Amino acid sequence: MRTFAELSEKEILALAISLEEEHGRIYDEYAHALADNFPATAKIFKDMAQEEDEHRRALIDLFREKYGDHIPLIRSQDVKGFIRHKPIWLVRPLGLEKVRAQAEAIEYETRRFYERALERTSDASIRKLLGDLAAAERDHIALARQLGETHLTADAKQQEAETQRRMFVLQVVQPGLAGLMDGSVSTLAPLFAAAFATHNTWETFLVGMAASVGAGISMGFAEALSDDGSMTGRGRPWIRGTITGIMTTLGGVGHTLPYLIQDFWSATMLAIAVVLVELWAIAWIRARYMDTPFLQAAFEVVVGGLIVFAAGILIGSA
Repeated sequence: MRTFAELSEKEILALAISLEEEHGRIYDEYAHALADNFPATAKIFKDMAQEEDEHRRALIDLFREKYGDHIPLIRSQDVKGFIRHKPIWLVRPLGLEKVRAQAEAIEYETRRFYERALERTSDASIRKLLGDLAAAERDHIALARQLGETHLTADAKQQEAETQRRMFVLQVVQPGLAGLMDGSVSTLAPLFAAAFATHNTWETFLVGMAASVGAGISMGFAEALSDDGSMTGRGRPWIRGTITGIMTTLGGVGHTLPYLIQDFWSATMLAIAVVLVELWAIAWIRARYMDTPFLQAAFEVVVGGLIVFAAGILIGSA
């Protein structure tokens, strides 16, 4: 993958063409999927798809004028900084709120792309077109926030609060949750393996701390290097990496601290209780912020945690 800073003006135009074509096809799929239940909203998406097609044609005309007929194949997945959008348009029935949220995210990302592209171009005609397209994407963001207005609850219509919530989820909740899940679950096996292998609380504590800190450093770097946030709006990578690293460490430290108690079985029972609290907290966060039903989230998290927990006990008791 290449970074955005490495792209030439020609490649930036080619990428813009690819983005407009992809988004037009996505909106066309939305329109088709929503036509039966939400015809008014489907028409809005149809109009947005046609407008994206007009943007694509304008970009192609300018590209041909500047560089000829051959347009390099450069897609969002070839450039660092773009988020991979889940293909929710393949799901039936298609949820109106999820469509609205994804359309807003797509338009927000595209607007940021055009604004950054303006900083990288010096040709007057290219700058004019990119500026016009950035303004059009801003209009699309406002439109996406209003989609399906008649079908949404009063709370969902609070556009500003909803946008802030999404940014909070993207920049804080998602990296924090990923870290908490990894720290709480992945450290179970080494901690309880050490506990049942040694029956020594201090040695178990040292193993748990080492596993927690190591996992925190690893997850923090992985999150920071995964996405620079320039196109996705997910915030600065070092902030996300720090959040992920801290939450990963805390997730492991929580059930490690009980082993400061000298009595092995008292420490182990308390550690197990802490694990249950951690798994419940993860399930609650997923239900609260990630649109996952609580019972489904609890089942997935608890089953995964119990498997890792049992693996640690079996290995430690071998």
